[in-house]
Amino acid sequence: MSSVPEITAAPGAGQVPPDAEAVRAEVGAGTVEPAALTALTSLQLLRRLDSGPRGLTEAQAEERLARCGENTVPSWRPVSWPRRFLGALRDPFTTVLLCLGLVSAAVASWGTACVIMTLVVVSCALRSGGEHQAGRAMAALQELVATTATVQRRSAADAPPQLRELPVDQLVVGDVVRLGPGDLVPADVRLLRANGLTVHQAALTGESAPVPKRAVDAPPGTDQDAPEPPHMCFQGSSVATGSGTGLVVATGADTRFAAAYRGPARRRGETAFDRSVHGIAWTLIRFMLLTPPLVLMANAALRGRGLETLPFAVAVAVGLTPEMLPVIVTTALARGASLLARTSGVIVKRLPALHDLGAIDVLCLDKTGTLTQDRPVVVRSAGPDGAPDPDVLHWAAVNSFWTIELAELPVPDALDEAVLTAADARGTDPLEYEGIAALPFDPMVRMSTAVIRRPGRHGTHTLVVKGAVEDVLERCGRLLTGGGGGETALDEAARERLLRCAAEEADGGFRLLAVARGDRRPRLGGYTDGDVRGLTFLGFVALSDELAPSAADALRVLTERQVAVKVLTGDHPGTAARACRDLGLPPGEVVTAGRLAGLEGPALAEAVGAATVVARCTAQDKARIVAALRADGHTTGFLGDGVNDLPALQAADVGICPRGAVPVAREGADVVLAEKDLTAIERAITAGRHASGNIAAYLRITLSSNLGNVIAMLAAGLLLPFLPMLPAQVLVQNLCFDAAQLSLAFDRPTVGAARRPAVLRPRVFLRFITGFGLINAVADLATFGVLAFVAHATPGTDSPTMFHAGWFTENLLTQGMVMLLLRTGRRAAEGRVVGPVHLAVTGLAVVGLLLPVSPVAPLLAMSAPPPLYYLLLSAVLTLYGAALAFARMRYARRESGEGVPDGSPERSAEHALVGGQNA
Repeated sequence: MSSVPEITAAPGAGQVPPDAEAVRAEVGAGTVEPAALTALTSLQLLRRLDSGPRGLTEAQAEERLARCGENTVPSWRPVSWPRRFLGALRDPFTTVLLCLGLVSAAVASWGTACVIMTLVVVSCALRSGGEHQAGRAMAALQELVATTATVQRRSAADAPPQLRELPVDQLVVGDVVRLGPGDLVPADVRLLRANGLTVHQAALTGESAPVPKRAVDAPPGTDQDAPEPPHMCFQGSSVATGSGTGLVVATGADTRFAAAYRGPARRRGETAFDRSVHGIAWTLIRFMLLTPPLVLMANAALRGRGLETLPFAVAVAVGLTPEMLPVIVTTALARGASLLARTSGVIVKRLPALHDLGAIDVLCLDKTGTLTQDRPVVVRSAGPDGAPDPDVLHWAAVNSFWTIELAELPVPDALDEAVLTAADARGTDPLEYEGIAALPFDPMVRMSTAVIRRPGRHGTHTLVVKGAVEDVLERCGRLLTGGGGGETALDEAARERLLRCAAEEADGGFRLLAVARGDRRPRLGGYTDGDVRGLTFLGFVALSDELAPSAADALRVLTERQVAVKVLTGDHPGTAARACRDLGLPPGEVVTAGRLAGLEGPALAEAVGAATVVARCTAQDKARIVAALRADGHTTGFLGDGVNDLPALQAADVGICPRGAVPVAREGADVVLAEKDLTAIERAITAGRHASGNIAAYLRITLSSNLGNVIAMLAAGLLLPFLPMLPAQVLVQNLCFDAAQLSLAFDRPTVGAARRPAVLRPRVFLRFITGFGLINAVADLATFGVLAFVAHATPGTDSPTMFHAGWFTENLLTQGMVMLLLRTGRRAAEGRVVGPVHLAVTGLAVVGLLLPVSPVAPLLAMSAPPPLYYLLLSAVLTLYGAALAFARMRYARRESGEGVPDGSPERSAEHALVGGQNA
């Protein structure tokens, strides 16, 4: 225990010293500089901050709070509804639809303009609504963070100090705070007193083990180069063991924790969703922008028509555009995100991140809390010769029990709990001994000592010691031999052998505790560290991290989903490798971040690709690795929960964090998990692939159909003396298509849709829609021939109106066939239950067959075709369906490079159209 001497109130108490602002700038201003604090003694720092060991007065605290502001971390400002709505217009398809709507209005095509503008509004409303709901869920999560601290203050300058529980945001520089086990460090503090204090600061540095802290009254001239001063505790860390009293030296925006907000730009580059959807979008946009002028020029050159064909040209361009894409994408993603939030507690803050989840092929994560739990378990106990020896665990449990029982502040740590749990399972009863005294675990000497009296040995006290192997061996002079039956001197050779054994166990992933024992005559006074000498070394207790219950199954499923898991950890490489082996995840090559220090770009991605574990990682190492994998063409996800994880969260395509993460990590992540559980990530990835499968189904269905229709419309416009379809008819047809295609967002994909990363690849889509679009165009042209034959064979029919009606019917029926044959929904063997797509196709067929013979037909310039047309159309549709099925089978086999598994073409087709990078 270290402390500063008792100090009377600093001179000028109750007034802010002239250089208070300078000191505030010195210890804050964007980042806490340890040198500015460690260069001063405790007394000097107290005086410069106009404080004292008894704390501030209420008047001082109120004045400083009013002048410097509350102790709150800068948070993201909530985005307003109008800004969310306008931000949705950045989607390229939405922007093009808006332009088409304006053009349609300019040429007085009011029906088309109204429909297009309605789609734009619906798409923007859906997207902004989904992101607004995610924002509300995040606000609810932030309310779960601890918000109070124990502060020592005085009512007046001459009043005694009193402990008060205050909101964290009311702390000011100069406050004196008390820290106890489990407390969150409320600000950056300089320790004045410490008793066995250790803190978890993984949120700042990534260290999974508690870090010892002590109060140091450092004089000027002390080496200030240590990156983590032992007498400083920073906001974002938490107390593991012990207690302490600290002086607040930085609050709010001046803490190291808040410095993460002022780091490099947060916005990542193009995500997988941006690359895929935008690639397809801009390719189609180029075609669409060329269509109206081509139609106008062709009609002017061959038919002598002028601007009267402009509405038709715009209608053709609209017909080529998958105008429902923004609505389908937003609906599919919002539906998947809503389902995840209800069933799995997974909050998707950025809707496109759900698609990116489905595209993940590399998932980077830490070990602690994900693959393993935050507590160790005893694996075995062994004597000095390495043979199993349950007595070693027995004495370790005696030490753990009595050091906890006799401590002033009984705080069992994770190692003590693991030892006591294992010993209790073997029937050990520490109460058979009488506890005399205890020296709790000291982070400096790295051991704890329990003094007991054994039954029948009233004139002797026994010291039972447990701790780090090196430190315990230094206190030992003898070695237990012969299975506990004798002792021998502990010479240097035996000491080196035991140290080598400990190093080998550490490389194998175990954490060793050494156990020793020594007899002493009873002391009248208390025992001190100087009495812990001349012990007999008993053996080792080996512990390892307890595996997360669901981690093994989740890793197996992720492997089946073709997601490579990379463990980026600050732990010992052996510890991480053992956890991977125990979970059934082949560790492959285990590398340390130091070996990768000189690598960049593809070389770094190749080195990491061959490894499963990268140990001794810093925050910068994690970000470099994630960025290199992403630049190498992988879609990456990163799971982190600390301030040190923020760069990697921003570097990944998808940043994932648990609900218990620090606020800055939660706000910087795209996806928030209810628990740090790989099972939830696996469910989120599956949901993302299902949503991407539905989006891909819509794209290939609508693009192939639209391309075929456009080709047919252009050919008919040049061959026929009248327009092949009037703008009003195109509008009604598109409305029917759009309403039916909305069902694809609610379709239930096959099991195979979740087996591979879902990446929408523009080149594959273009090949697909070109081939199937030509088949659709041939069916349309065959229908033209049928209509010409029927018009010739049936005298007295009005050719233009009958043609419009016949082609209208054929378009809707072929669209329904394409939806059934090219969707990603359940296979025929699984799809006996009527789903949304079946209902939509039935609706299309009903409208296509009944509208031309209904009273509404004359209003749309359509007349009912004769019965002969329907007979011939049945033959055309039969041949079209057969050609479509045959072409799909051929295409799936060519793209997958193999036969069709399980008798279903869908799996291979999904692989080709929504498959991973190697598809």
